[in-house]
Amino acid sequence: MTDTPRPLPGNGLLDCANRDASGAVGQARASALRAGIGLRAIHHKEVIARGPAVGWFEAHSENYFARGGAAREVIEAVRRNYPLSLHGVGLSMGSTDPLDAAHLGEIVRLARELDPVFVSEHLSWGSAGGRFTNDLLPLPYTEEALRHMISRVAQVQEALGRQMLIENISSYLQFAHSPIDEWDFLAELARQSGCGLLLDVNNVYVNAMNHGFDALRFLDCIPRGVVQEIHLAGHSLCTVGGREIRIDTHSTPVCDAVWSLYSAALERFGPVPTLIEWDSDIPMLDVLVAEARKADRALEAHHARAA
Repeated sequence: MTDTPRPLPGNGLLDCANRDASGAVGQARASALRAGIGLRAIHHKEVIARGPAVGWFEAHSENYFARGGAAREVIEAVRRNYPLSLHGVGLSMGSTDPLDAAHLGEIVRLARELDPVFVSEHLSWGSAGGRFTNDLLPLPYTEEALRHMISRVAQVQEALGRQMLIENISSYLQFAHSPIDEWDFLAELARQSGCGLLLDVNNVYVNAMNHGFDALRFLDCIPRGVVQEIHLAGHSLCTVGGREIRIDTHSTPVCDAVWSLYSAALERFGPVPTLIEWDSDIPMLDVLVAEARKADRALEAHHARAA
C-alpha cells in the first residue's frame, strides 16, 4: 500500500521566496514537519513507488553530481514531492589545500537546480597536498583554525549565494594543542561567518563519552538561534588497548542515551528539522521510517510541554 506524504507548506520546509539570512522563517516552517531520513540508493525505487510518510529527505551531494542518469532522475522525482537537504562529505573545508573549485562548482550547480532547504558540510578536513582520505578528520580548535574556517565558510557561502550549515563531527583522539572547546569553536564560527549549525546529537554523545566532557554543557554553550538542523544516528562500542571507544558507524538504531540527549536538545533549541542517518548495514526502508517516527514522537512531546 502506498503511504501518503504529509502536505508540504509552500515550497518545502522553507518557502524560498521568503528565505532570510537568519533562517528564522525556515525554522518556523520546519517546526511543523515530521522528521526526515537519508536518501540511499538501495531504497530509490521503493521511495519513488511508495512515497513513504516522512517529512523530508537528505541526499549526499556527491552522489548526484552526474548530469542525467538514473540517480538524477530519482532525486528530481523526490524533490517534486518532498523537501530536500544536500549534505556534502567531500569538500574538505578545513584543509589547508585550496578549495577544489570544480567540486564546489558542482555543489553550487546542484543547489541551484534542486533548490534544497539546506546545504551542509562538516567541520573537518580530508585532504593534504592534493591527496585525499576517505574520512572526516578533526581540526585542532585554535584561533588559527577558526580564522581559516571562517574564511572557508565565507568562500562557500559567497559561491552558493546563501547560508550553509556546518556539522560537528565525531572524533577519537584529541590534539595536544587545542585550547578552544569544541562547542565554543562552533559557536564562534557561526557568529563570525554567519553560517548555521547542523547539530549531530550522536556525535556530541560519542565525543563526550570518548573525551570525558559533559554533553549537556556542549548543548548549553551553543546559541539557540544557530542550530538549523539536527542529525540522529547509531554508533558502535569497541575496545582498543583496554579502552572503550564509541565509533560513529551509522549502522545501528539510535541508542537510548542519544534519544535522551535529543530531548535535551529540543528543550534547548526548540523543534529543529531532524534527520535519521543510517549509512552502513542499511536496513529496510520501513526501519528508517520507524526511527523517524520516534523522532516525531519526541518533537510532539516537546510541543505538548511547550503548549
